[in-house]
Amino acid sequence: MKQSMPQLKNCLNPHKRFLGRGAAIGLLLASIFSCSNNLDEPVVIWTNRQEFASYAESFNVAQDSVKVVVVYKEDPAESLPPAKDELPPDLVVGSWLKNDETIRQFRPLDYLFTELQINPSIFYPQLLNYGNLQDRQYLLPVSFNLPAIIFDTKNNHLVQENHLLTPDQIRDTATLFNKKNDSNIHTAMGFAPSWSPEFLYIVAQLKGANFRGSDKTLRWNQEQLELTMDYFHHWTKTVNDSIHEEQDFAFKYLYTPEVRQVLSGSCLFAYTSSDQLFSTPQNLLQEISFRWIHQDNKILVEDSIIFMGIYEKSRNTPGAESFISWFMNETTQHKLMERATAMNLNVTTFGIAGGFSAIQNVTERVFPIYHKTLLDNLPAAQYITPPTTLLPRWESLKDRVIMPWLTEAAATEDMSSITSLDQLLATWSKQYH
Repeated sequence: MKQSMPQLKNCLNPHKRFLGRGAAIGLLLASIFSCSNNLDEPVVIWTNRQEFASYAESFNVAQDSVKVVVVYKEDPAESLPPAKDELPPDLVVGSWLKNDETIRQFRPLDYLFTELQINPSIFYPQLLNYGNLQDRQYLLPVSFNLPAIIFDTKNNHLVQENHLLTPDQIRDTATLFNKKNDSNIHTAMGFAPSWSPEFLYIVAQLKGANFRGSDKTLRWNQEQLELTMDYFHHWTKTVNDSIHEEQDFAFKYLYTPEVRQVLSGSCLFAYTSSDQLFSTPQNLLQEISFRWIHQDNKILVEDSIIFMGIYEKSRNTPGAESFISWFMNETTQHKLMERATAMNLNVTTFGIAGGFSAIQNVTERVFPIYHKTLLDNLPAAQYITPPTTLLPRWESLKDRVIMPWLTEAAATEDMSSITSLDQLLATWSKQYH
């Protein structure tokens, strides 16, 4: 018997599909396909971005010819290829898709440009090119985040640059904020590199350490890495006296979130990223100023850039193409942000899929409508620089090898006393790879 439309809609409701349990997903997909044997197969999206449940709902309401279901995957890149008894995805959306192994599991999408379904000029060109392999476009950029330094608006007079700060400028300005009591103990400290492993990583990359994947292994520029660590050590010694002083100060005063740290008056600067910054409650955000961190006019995109691709064994490629064409559209994304605001969905998530949109006009024209502080400080398009080539399991590799080494290396000038990068890499390879 043909089902009624209310029953059919219930089968395709994306909010009832975004689940984290494999068994529930299996039962759910089975129920979707049992709704009607006459239905074309819905487009299956694998993602860990919760926003796509709302995006799928908007797409399903906008037209009647294609339906989308969303399946939650904690790590979409690591979930490929699907298990033998698992329904394969049509679209995959997530981070860490751009590596030599994972990217080959997607279909080239160049034909979407030639068939005029998508205009390639809408994207930040450097981000679009990052999804390219051997002159074939396998992945389309969805969203990205950038590194920033934040400070209390009361300290605007200390920061002379209006949009960007180099590590040198952060250091020199932070020096002006330092204060000590009669016992020669810091009561205020502008900033210390050792407070933020992410800051250590971003600066190391900006200065040419060049952590990257090559020939299926982690590589880096040893000479530039050593020079960067010398730079951090010199900063600590000349500005904050010692690593002990930096860490003691952090223990005493910096136990709250970064925004609270700068508003407390204990420190001048704190490191953050755009997604964290613009997910800050409005009453606090209006008290915060920020600058993008750069070196030689390069602002590094965070490694977790979000991409979208059609899986090579997609069962509904035309439907996937329809969703991509709908989603990669300035008007669509404006409506999605408008809907998120109306439903108060942007309280915990920023912009499009948790970041700036890879569609340049959306970021430059639409975002300032909903994030007023961007009116005075949009990231310069020509400065945006994609990450280096990544390896499979890059998130684990970064968290368990690169970041621990940088943190320990920044805390000592005797580099021979710490575990080497090669040793950490060998241990990680045995345990996690």
